[in-house]
Amino acid sequence: MSTSGEPAFEYGFLLQINEEAALAVALNDYLTSRSYLAGFCPSQADQKAFKLLHRPPEPQHVHALRWYRHIAALQQDLSPESSMKGKRVQPPWSPPTGTDIPQLRLYNSLTRTKEPFVPQKGNKVTWYSCGPTVYDASHMGHARSYISFDILRRILRDYFKYDVFYCMNITDIDDKIIKRARQNYLLDQYKEKEPRAAQILQDVLSAREPFQAHMASTADPDKKQMLERLDAAVTDALQPLQAAMNAKAADEVVQPLAQVLLENSKDLLADWLDKQFGSQVTENSIFSILPKYWEGEYHKDMEDLNVLPPDVLTRVSEYVPEIVEFVKKVVSNGYGYESNGSVYFDTSKFDACPQHSYAKLVPEAVGDQKALEEGEGDLSISADRLGEKKSPNDFALWKASKPGEPSWDSPWGKGRPGWHIECSAMAGSILGESMDIHGGGFDLRFPHHDNELAQSEAFFENDHWVRYFLHTGHLTIAGCKMSKSLKNFITIKDALAKNTARQLRLAFLMHSWKDTLDYSPNTMESAVQYEKFMNEFFLNVKDILRSPTDITGRFEKWEAAEMELNNSFYDRKSAVHEALCDNVDTRTAVEEMRVLVSQSNSYIASRKSAKLKPNRTLVESIAVYLTNMLKIFGAIDGSESIGFPVGGQSQNIDLETTVMPYLTVLSDFREGIRKIAREQKVTELLQLCDVVRDDTLPELGVRLEDHEGLPTVVKLVDKETLLKEREEKKKMEEEKRKKKEEAARKKQEQEMAKLAKMKVPPCELFRTETDKYSKFDETGFPTHDVEGKELSKGQAKKLRKLFEAQEKLHNEYLQMNQNGN
Repeated sequence: MSTSGEPAFEYGFLLQINEEAALAVALNDYLTSRSYLAGFCPSQADQKAFKLLHRPPEPQHVHALRWYRHIAALQQDLSPESSMKGKRVQPPWSPPTGTDIPQLRLYNSLTRTKEPFVPQKGNKVTWYSCGPTVYDASHMGHARSYISFDILRRILRDYFKYDVFYCMNITDIDDKIIKRARQNYLLDQYKEKEPRAAQILQDVLSAREPFQAHMASTADPDKKQMLERLDAAVTDALQPLQAAMNAKAADEVVQPLAQVLLENSKDLLADWLDKQFGSQVTENSIFSILPKYWEGEYHKDMEDLNVLPPDVLTRVSEYVPEIVEFVKKVVSNGYGYESNGSVYFDTSKFDACPQHSYAKLVPEAVGDQKALEEGEGDLSISADRLGEKKSPNDFALWKASKPGEPSWDSPWGKGRPGWHIECSAMAGSILGESMDIHGGGFDLRFPHHDNELAQSEAFFENDHWVRYFLHTGHLTIAGCKMSKSLKNFITIKDALAKNTARQLRLAFLMHSWKDTLDYSPNTMESAVQYEKFMNEFFLNVKDILRSPTDITGRFEKWEAAEMELNNSFYDRKSAVHEALCDNVDTRTAVEEMRVLVSQSNSYIASRKSAKLKPNRTLVESIAVYLTNMLKIFGAIDGSESIGFPVGGQSQNIDLETTVMPYLTVLSDFREGIRKIAREQKVTELLQLCDVVRDDTLPELGVRLEDHEGLPTVVKLVDKETLLKEREEKKKMEEEKRKKKEEAARKKQEQEMAKLAKMKVPPCELFRTETDKYSKFDETGFPTHDVEGKELSKGQAKKLRKLFEAQEKLHNEYLQMNQNGN
């Protein structure tokens, strides 16, 4: 067939053929060597030739038949009924309406509401977090921020796929560090002199006077309680020493008691020594030894907690030149002033500028002198220092160093950085004039973060130094805030001695990152049970996947149960996503994961009870998803595709892959032995198999689970967990044994009591009750009460029932004895 208007062939000779059969033969012969099925529109030649035939050619005329059908189809499209369509074309396509996609929203302290998260530069997220002030051990209050921000950082990076650039500082120049370093140095010097008991007693009593005066004037109830605890410890050590000295006890008795007093009094004694001799400590290296040591301990703690290190770590001591330049710029911009060698930020002038606003985070706290003084530091709130400021609300950018304080050169003389300026200068040096996220603890909002914002926006002359301010909630112990200054804290090392890093992280995941978290046994027990619940599911799925199958057997037909579980799987994934979009709500996310595991467990149990295998692909997909989510949360740190690492996170090999083939051989061998032992009733072999399961393998971290009619399940579990399970099982069995023995004893006592009662003839049943009855008939039945009155009919009726019952019981006893003889 040719294009329209060109003859496909010379058809004139066909008009001469009258017989239709012959016509079909001639047409087929002619089309055998020609192309006749090109195009979508019949030519004029095709139409004339088509009219010569009244029916389709016979099947043996293949080419003629194919041509006829093709032209017939095109003729149908060109008929009047289809003329409105014209050429055949694809029908219109309508896109699905779809559903709204959740958008990540974060609680922004700058607005105190959840805001859509929009990074300033595409997918890149710049983030600065306030790090530790390193003068003591890191405690769980610190972990509240560091673990929470690690979770948020991982989720933004690994779940939402942002390119996160994370910067954190180490504060190694600070009033607290200076004071603690001096005190430690002076106390060490005091101990090196090996003072005698009398000297220690005298010095402690001298130090206690100002301490008790301070305690009496302290209004803060938490601080007062802390001071009272310290004073009580001093009293406990003071009394035995004074008693021994008054009794003129030997030196070998007195001196150890003096050392106890020295240890219990070290805090108040160090403060007393510092007030006397602190100004004489002038060697700068003394102030670097302490923070360097505690920074090292901090990094070890973070590694143990599986907290990612920052991309950039800044130390105040390394940024003093940048801090000086920063202060100079703030002053030149008109927002700072020098006074007696110190430089202060002019909050009134800053707040008066139309472009700026002071205390964006907590405007209601402006004027809170207690908070402002805490922000300035213990060494910077003397009357002369406070008098240098134009306004009580102003704060130090640069502090003139006093004797006994480290110092650096500056245009204003020897001095050191203020606390707030440190973060501004370091963050500005790394992240520039504006960052996406700034994070810190809730208690840093005012004055620290508000002052950071003010001095940074004064430096950059903008109003958007931070776009999103995130603040983690407090951590409490039994409702009390944990802090170093209150000496009310549990160190991270102490916490890790009680629970694993994963369990601590799960506890944090089960609470909102911005709300208060109470660290308690109940909180940790919930995390432990969640871990155990998830681990059991992972172990069960691994066991299912170890079942032998060929490559095609991995793909099984889906029935209604699989469809139902799969639909729930996608619903739970959607719910987890919505939760993470809603201010990274991990509490809801991990609960949705728990629900998914519960539904999966029900599905697996129903399949096994029906002696059917669970769908491998489906349960594997669920387990892989849950594992990936826990990896994103930082709760799993390993390469395993399913479940928690076996053998601890320090293992460099895949322990499960290595040992499981050997354990499977052992399990199969044991199962064969048990089968033979049951058939031949060799109980000793069955007992040995139980010993292997209950005593031997748990010591190696292996759990065997025997199921009637099903293969034994092999699981690799933490050894300590298995030993604890074994002890709990033994305890339960012991309790069960004791209850059984108690029940048997009671049953025996009841039977003995019944037998003793059966032995009593009915004639003697009431005769012993002389306190109730005074006369009896010949059968031993009572007729009169103790006062000699005849028994009423009602009383007699009741007693007759008892008499007849005893008669029956005694007859049974006599019959029993007769049968026994």
